[in-house]
Amino acid sequence: MRRTIIIGVSLVMAAAFTALATAAQPAHRHASGPTATPQALAAQLAAARLATSKYATDLARAKKDGYGIITRHVPDMGWHYLNPEITGFDIRKPPILVYAKRGGQWHLVAFEWVFPTKPAKAPLPGATYGSFAAACHYKDGTFVFRASQETCAPKSPQTEAGFGFWHPDLVTLHLWAWYPNPAGVYSGTNPLMRPFNAG
Repeated sequence: MRRTIIIGVSLVMAAAFTALATAAQPAHRHASGPTATPQALAAQLAAARLATSKYATDLARAKKDGYGIITRHVPDMGWHYLNPEITGFDIRKPPILVYAKRGGQWHLVAFEWVFPTKPAKAPLPGATYGSFAAACHYKDGTFVFRASQETCAPKSPQTEAGFGFWHPDLVTLHLWAWYPNPAGVYSGTNPLMRPFNAG
């Protein structure tokens, strides 16, 4: 019964994302990338949602499975949780889950992948990319932009949380798999996330 409901919801959302991808396609083409095929993208989104449905409203489950906080709320985007054991590109196993929070409720809204350089071949139809500057990340999700790890403070300047890791400049790929985005499924930010900016 539960699987039937999940499949039904996924098919409805796939149809919605097909319409959204069709509407958003002209404004979000990547100059050197392939043109998105809405049907192909919708099928992949449906597969991704089926594989991650266990995390849709269960952040505790995601944490248990190895996802740890890497950013607190980023405006118009959300809270980012990384599983460092996940490498490579598999739409069913995103390394970063992006959550929205309102009150005590958490909702999975997007996935993110990061790359040291722009992929030679787009991992998804019509993919477009963003960027994240080199930064020091701390264990409570606070972060500070720094060009080298040597300049990272041992504790967060905001909260005094311990140092977690540093990363260089990164190329990012967002995928709004669990929340519609009128700016496009690959946009780094989402205007519909503004109500969540207040927490």
